Amino acid sequence: MEPGNHSELPVFLLLGLSEKSEIQSVVFGLFLSMYLVTIFGNLLIILAIVSDSHLHTPMYFFLSNLSFSDICFTSTIVPKMLLNIQTRSKVITYTGCLMQMYFFTVFGLLDNLLLTVMACDRFVAICHPLHYTAIMSPRLCAQLLFLTWFISMLGALPESLSMLRLSFCAVIEIPHYFCELPEVLKLACSDTFINNVILYMVTSIMGIFPLVGILFSYSQIVSSVLRISTADGKYKAFATCGSHLLVISLFYGTCLGVYLSSMQTHASGMGAFASVLYTVVTPMMNPFIYSLRNSDMKAALRKLLCSVLSSQ
Repeated sequence: MEPGNHSELPVFLLLGLSEKSEIQSVVFGLFLSMYLVTIFGNLLIILAIVSDSHLHTPMYFFLSNLSFSDICFTSTIVPKMLLNIQTRSKVITYTGCLMQMYFFTVFGLLDNLLLTVMACDRFVAICHPLHYTAIMSPRLCAQLLFLTWFISMLGALPESLSMLRLSFCAVIEIPHYFCELPEVLKLACSDTFINNVILYMVTSIMGIFPLVGILFSYSQIVSSVLRISTADGKYKAFATCGSHLLVISLFYGTCLGVYLSSMQTHASGMGAFASVLYTVVTPMMNPFIYSLRNSDMKAALRKLLCSVLSSQ
């Protein structure tokens, strides 16, 4: 990198959601609360699945990995934000900014791909129930998990590595609470055409193909369910997909809302507030959706809590 006629690496400043001191304490308390709920809720999901043998199925295997991904996704952003508020510092190093952008992209892509794999799992379970166990074997599940990790880590590289070619001024003020790639690109001193092309290509490929897979899976599921003669059978079939559909709607709805709003408004501050929806709120809501709408998960959580209380 050639940092804009400076021999030293540039300093990035995260301006956060607000520069008003009276609001900082409110933001700190709110984000700390949401972060703790996210960590605790997703850990409970993972522990419940691991401890209950009835949940050792492909669907819950991928759900536990989704919970782990949500923990990592939020942890790439919130701890640094809380530290900056607590220490009254806005600084994030150049290396730290690059790493934050890379891992944020990795776990964002991983969430997307895991939701796609879970949709495929529901497709096989409902459309090919007699062959479900044979198709969704432990070996295939492990291969699919490895593939999602591999694609996510590989897919995040072009955007992050292309940042190395850019030059920046000595001090960069980012009107955000984390190093979001589009915001950082706006502040570069050199031409960002190649970076924007890479950004749009990766976003299009990693966004469209998983979404097509999800839509195809659920089109087949709906077609299969409609052929079921009894209303009770239809309800049971749809009930197995309800939680997953809610999570998909929340994930894609918040992401789409954020990027549509960013295209319509030039206020970066509004974009930062909108980003809270998919960076913090969505990972926090996923455990509630799966635990409150799923009788097997509620039973596993009760069993886990009873075993913990009885051991004390």
